Order: sequence, then C-alpha cells, then structure tokens
Amino acid sequence: MGKGAIIAIIILVIMIAALVVLYFIGKKMQKRQDESNAAMQANKQYVSMLIIDKKRMKLRDAGLPQIVIDQTPKALRGSKLPVIKAKIGPQIMTLICDEKIFEDVPVKKEVKAAVSGIYVLEVKGLHGKKETEKPKKKGLKGWVDKLQEKAGAKPIK
Repeated sequence: MGKGAIIAIIILVIMIAALVVLYFIGKKMQKRQDESNAAMQANKQYVSMLIIDKKRMKLRDAGLPQIVIDQTPKALRGSKLPVIKAKIGPQIMTLICDEKIFEDVPVKKEVKAAVSGIYVLEVKGLHGKKETEKPKKKGLKGWVDKLQEKAGAKPIK
C-alpha cells in the first residue's frame, strides 16, 4: 500500500471515532435537556402579564440577576437570548423567553403566560385583538404584489 492509502485509512478511522464520540455526547445532552424540560414543566405557573418589550439581547446586557449570569456556562454568555420585559402585577421584570414562542409573543398586550422561574414557557390567553395579517395594499402596488405572489416571486418592500 502507498502512503496516500495509509493516510486515507487513518483519516477515515479518526472520522469514525469522532462520529461515535459525538453520538454519545449528543445522547447524553438530549437526556439532560429532557430532564430539565420535565422539571420546568412541573414548576410552571400561569401568570397574567403585560408585555412591554421583547428583543434578542446578550445575557449580560439583558438586566438579569447576577446569579443567573454566574450560573450560565461561559460559552453561552456571549450569545443572544430572546428576552421579554413584562409588567407582572406592580413589578416590571425581565424574563427569558422560549425560542419557539418568541415570535408569537405580542408586544404591548396583556397575556396569560406559563412561567417557570424567569423562563417563559408558553403564552396562552390574549386580551384584545390578535394581529393577523398585514392590511391589503390598494392600487397599483397591491396589484403588482398580488401578481408577483401568484408568479412565485418575493414581493418588493
């Protein structure tokens, strides 16, 4: 066998070993995530709150308690989180939102939310009108947008 074949076999063995290690690490992380989700679901409470603002912010800029920042792994401290500023009773609080529901959370509306600690798990009953679709455009722009949508093109904004 030539040197090229030996190098290819060594690289192949290393890649297979890396895939096996990643599989077991992923399995362990999934088990840990399932346990933490079960604990959060067991501790959730429904709270009525007025959502003041929502945005993605870095952990240290979000205004969360120092103990939360200290308990977060260092690798995740620089990443952006979905953060909600809400008025719960007379108190204004900063809460971390679940990534799945962040886009659905209405701003400046009163909602009933499932909260576990400072983590918002789900948003239920909404008071007031729900924002559905954008108002239809009239005139030439609306007509052009409708034709482009039928043709499969992205509308111009």
